[in-house]
Amino acid sequence: MLLAVNAVNDHVLSARPNAPVVPDPPPRPGRAAPVRRATAGLLRRLADQVEPTCREATA
Repeated sequence: MLLAVNAVNDHVLSARPNAPVVPDPPPRPGRAAPVRRATAGLLRRLADQVEPTCREATA
């Protein structure tokens, strides 16, 4: 219970003008970019394969 009270107090008091400012950590390098690009290409080729073809109506 004491941990919860302390966590709530920290959260509530963090919006004060004199609250300590903690800098954001530096961003991590993106390791998923090649995987995302390959997955997007694969899904695009799959979509091209299953796309219905446009047929002329014969009346």
